[in-house]
Amino acid sequence: MRDALGRSSVANRHNFLISLPDTLPQIVLAEALRGRDAVSLGSSFGVASSPVVLRPGQMLLPGFVDAHVHAPQFPNAGLGYDKTLLDWLQTYTFPLEARYVDQDFAARVYEAVVRRCLSAGTTLACYFATIHPESSLQLARSVVRAGQRALIGKVNMNVNNPADYNETTEQSVNDTISFVDRLQQLQSPLVQAVVTPRFAISCDMDLMKKLADLARSRNLHIQTHISENMGEIEAVRGLYQQCANYAEVYDRAGLLTSKTVLAHGVHLLEDELRVLAERGTSVAHCPTSNTCLRSGLCDVRRLLDAGVTVGLGTDVSGGPSPSILDAIRAALDTSIHVSFSKKNYKPLNYQEVFYLATMGGAKALAMDNIVGNFAVGKEFDALLVSVPDPDLHIETLDSLQQLQKFLYCGSERNIKEVYVQGRSVKKAF
Repeated sequence: MRDALGRSSVANRHNFLISLPDTLPQIVLAEALRGRDAVSLGSSFGVASSPVVLRPGQMLLPGFVDAHVHAPQFPNAGLGYDKTLLDWLQTYTFPLEARYVDQDFAARVYEAVVRRCLSAGTTLACYFATIHPESSLQLARSVVRAGQRALIGKVNMNVNNPADYNETTEQSVNDTISFVDRLQQLQSPLVQAVVTPRFAISCDMDLMKKLADLARSRNLHIQTHISENMGEIEAVRGLYQQCANYAEVYDRAGLLTSKTVLAHGVHLLEDELRVLAERGTSVAHCPTSNTCLRSGLCDVRRLLDAGVTVGLGTDVSGGPSPSILDAIRAALDTSIHVSFSKKNYKPLNYQEVFYLATMGGAKALAMDNIVGNFAVGKEFDALLVSVPDPDLHIETLDSLQQLQKFLYCGSERNIKEVYVQGRSVKKAF
């Protein structure tokens, strides 16, 4: 149940919630509602509207968190996977992103992007936009209209970029300040700005330090990329020879904070992992993109064992799908593939990866005090899910079996309703 502000108001003692093992999110059991009178139930918890009674085979899950997704790249999904990262950026990505100077184009694409992500169950997304402040605001407006929760970043790029897709340092900083101010003027509690230097190849140290100062002075989130691809790492090493490694570049700039999420982290060194853990900086694991662009297999177990918080990202269009369900399955596959070459290695299981897609993602985005599970007092971001083909099973599945079947066999067709801050948002589209 939820109050008027969309906060969870159902405690475990009422037997509506069941906890998976200690670190995992809570699942609402369909059995908890069956046979109960809906009207009296709603009255007992102070819910004005009629409660939804779950049918057999249905579950209520925390909304999915996409900790890394490039909204402007959606038109390129499925293209360019014969290339590795740096060639792919030059050939496909930068030319497409340069088009977002066109406001009509941006508005049309972003409206579709947000609705597509919500339909796939992403209640919280951490979006990269482009260098264009006005079209980045178009993304924010689309998010507000659709009722999604999001972090949105105007991208910063001032060196080593195409002539038609580049900024000066002064322009980049000033446009970012303007973007943050104008986004806050939208007065939506669901949308926040995130400082977004693309990566250390596209931004020089001066710009990164200025962006870090801005984030610190305004208490803003930060997002960027790290150690996705070996060619990228070599390029960073050549540009910042005074730094021992990639993470040190960001650390010297002041970008590694407890509100920073770094995408990929496939090839992080042990020294880098220690720094990230000390700074409280998180990693967004993007398994589909890591495979499609042949970047490598990220050993998430290694990151977690080092004390680094990890969430899941789709990284569209480095990855072809905006579905966190696809990212979950790819993360499970990747972990199993890593185990083939390591003795006594324990690959991630479906419960752990489900955690990465929900509470793990919320922690990675420093928003776990607001969403990620159904703890009392948090805002109600949730998915009403119908388990695939329940009639094909003679015996009733328990809650964990239902969850497992959904994660391995489900699609957005099984997501019957999406709630953000207690409001139904899927029916709107």
